[in-house]
Amino acid sequence: MKKSILILAFLMGATGAQAGEFSLKFSSWGNIPSCTTGNPNKVGNPAFVLKGLPEGTTSVQFRLKDLDVPSYNHGGSKRISMSADGTVPAGSFTYKSPCPPSGVHTYEWTVTARKGGKVLARSTAQRRYPE
Repeated sequence: MKKSILILAFLMGATGAQAGEFSLKFSSWGNIPSCTTGNPNKVGNPAFVLKGLPEGTTSVQFRLKDLDVPSYNHGGSKRISMSADGTVPAGSFTYKSPCPPSGVHTYEWTVTARKGGKVLARSTAQRRYPE
């Protein structure tokens, strides 16, 4: 009986936060200059849509990583407030653009949802550049 209750409690806890529901999407890189020299431009972010933002979220923060050169810091946003509809308009912050020195690289945006200083959830979205 105790084992059944523990298993049920575990399953309820595992689905209570429903981290899988928090998602990040962006449909394009936006209106950024073409770059394949390895010397990125400082550009405005693409438009983002967040779904399933955790209850109590007071801010979100974005970071960009080149999965082919993960040590390079492309930057991202400071903590920003979220709109009720889950959108972050293009140009809300600046970062170092994708700019692979040779060929095509895969880039990943990570968004972190916070309540004050506490991390509530993270989500990622990947896209190749150039497309």
